[in-house]
Amino acid sequence: MTKAAELAKMGEVLTNSQIGGRRNLIINGAVSVNQRNVGTVNVNATYNGYTTADRWQANRTADDKYSIQVSTDAPDNFNSSLLATSLSAYSVSASDIFFLQQSIEGNNCVNLAWGSSSAETITLSFYVKSSLTGTFGGCLANSAHNRSYPFSYSISSANTWERKTLTITGDTSGTWLTDNGTGVQVIFGLGGGSTRSGTAGAWNSNTNYTATGATSLVGTSGATWQITGIQLEVGEQATPFEHRSFGEELALCQRYFTNQDVGTLRLSVIRTSDNLRRAYAFFPVTMRANPTIVRTSEVGDGATIATGDITTSDVEFTASGADNVPYVQTYTADAEL
Repeated sequence: MTKAAELAKMGEVLTNSQIGGRRNLIINGAVSVNQRNVGTVNVNATYNGYTTADRWQANRTADDKYSIQVSTDAPDNFNSSLLATSLSAYSVSASDIFFLQQSIEGNNCVNLAWGSSSAETITLSFYVKSSLTGTFGGCLANSAHNRSYPFSYSISSANTWERKTLTITGDTSGTWLTDNGTGVQVIFGLGGGSTRSGTAGAWNSNTNYTATGATSLVGTSGATWQITGIQLEVGEQATPFEHRSFGEELALCQRYFTNQDVGTLRLSVIRTSDNLRRAYAFFPVTMRANPTIVRTSEVGDGATIATGDITTSDVEFTASGADNVPYVQTYTADAEL
């Protein structure tokens, strides 16, 4: 290739890719933040929902078919990955689905312009490793899950980290939220039945989660699948993974979930109108929506500590007036999508 051709190609790459600001729409793509399981990798086999690394949701239609945990096995330039392990040789039924998902907030997807004639092309890239080889699947979907794009990728060498890149033309149809709801769902399939699978490489109006014919991790007992370095960006080129500082990544995660140690938050301010002791705890960042509060550690004098007013910035704890001053030690605030 001549120098002129090289410069022309470089210009093409820059023109079709974002070169300024934050590129990666995925949060915690390097699996570095794990607030729910500080000090542990957390192996979970039965619960649907947010149980592992921040922003990653494990789902299944049958319990005890796979576990999910944070692993320190990762490719160069990464410290962690998400590891799924099959717990049996399970034959999926037509309606079964097993998958790992991140829901991207609509406020972060405005520039995609999906659902319009200006829909942007995006590129999904990630590092993956499995004890199995073959074609694996996943899907992009909207919040209503009535617009889906099943995708497939191949793993050619067992137990070897491989980087995959997929370029996907933006959807010009359907409704794609651009508020604090779910804008885009990014799904990696671990096994799916015929009614939950669709033809890879095209948008459709079905409730798909993976690609037809994709390898089923849960179909082989003891099989493993790992992923890290997950990036979703505007453009037709996969750029190098955007490594953000840990502090920045943590703050992005805390918009959706925070695990706070407030030491001795004393409920000592008494309002005469209701004779309640009260104190405010302020969240590290503004949360996506008013969160659900769970007090994980508290000390009292017989009074019951209850949550009072909750906003996206703080929570008011209250307790009945008493001689001793009760206080909250730790709590979690959950505003996940």
